[in-house]
Amino acid sequence: MKHLVTSFALALLTLQACKQNASDGSAGKTENAMEIKVSGETENQKAVNPPTVPAPIGDRAAKKVIVHLEATEEEGELADGVTYKFWTFNSTVPGSFIRIRVGDEVELHLKNASNSVMPHNIDLHAVNGPGGGAEATNVAPGKEAIFNFKALNPGLFVYHCAAAPVPLHIANGMYGLILVEPAGGLAKVDREYYIMQGEFYTKGKTDEKGLQEFDQDKGVDERPTYVVFNGKKNALMGANALQAKVGETVRIFVGNAGPNLVSSFHVIGEIFDKVYAEGGSKFNENVQTTVIPAGGAAMVEFKVEEPGEYVIVDHSIFRAFNKGAIGKLKVTGEKNPKVYHKVQ
Repeated sequence: MKHLVTSFALALLTLQACKQNASDGSAGKTENAMEIKVSGETENQKAVNPPTVPAPIGDRAAKKVIVHLEATEEEGELADGVTYKFWTFNSTVPGSFIRIRVGDEVELHLKNASNSVMPHNIDLHAVNGPGGGAEATNVAPGKEAIFNFKALNPGLFVYHCAAAPVPLHIANGMYGLILVEPAGGLAKVDREYYIMQGEFYTKGKTDEKGLQEFDQDKGVDERPTYVVFNGKKNALMGANALQAKVGETVRIFVGNAGPNLVSSFHVIGEIFDKVYAEGGSKFNENVQTTVIPAGGAAMVEFKVEEPGEYVIVDHSIFRAFNKGAIGKLKVTGEKNPKVYHKVQ
């Protein structure tokens, strides 16, 4: 009888352990990243423009990856008929999406364009070291800085310029995301997109035409003229809307550059099946709106079951419909009355 009770207790403990492993909401296994050795050919990571991202890492081994970024200062369109002197990484806002895996050894080259006026640098939140790399990358116009780091922590991280005055560099558009995938990679999905929210503080009112200058007082008072996705009012609307098909699973890498506001990220008509809150390794399930702090990020995943247009917003809703933090996901395919059906 005693033997029978002991056997039953062991089986119960084993079952409980299995249940915990299956439902702990983890992105992947962990290991001592410091001990991971790199192998294979060095990769020169090709820059792609948002909202696209580089291909998934998959199950490749850790290796050396070379990343090139260029700091630029250039005039571009902030809204219809409104222009602004952006400061950028690789001429886009946000800057190029960097994709590596835990254990990778990264050689990052930061060039400052010869026609820049300001010095620039880069602080990557994925880096363990002084200033996240900012200390090693202060670079004058026309010069280049190089530093190495090893990716120790999986997750989705913000990078930004941290040269003085830091708020001005971020407010002018110098930010982006770096994804450090866990060993074995993220689970496969059908589509991946890259969205980053940011604020712009201009002398003129929202939609006031012409070239707009930065307004320091509005920045200090945290009264943005624009709150936008991907550097421009309505950047993900019309022909630039994201695309998916019924039955597909979509993953969106979402960052919030701030520099001041917290984002309440939401897709109208969808529920996030998974949210990797704050860009970490654990996920929550069945989430309607996720909060993303300034200088933070999140990964959201959801399967689309019904065709139509899904509006993507910061649910602090005046920002969406008045200041520009709005986009669309267009889903095509067969309707399913079991999921959604207008009766009359």
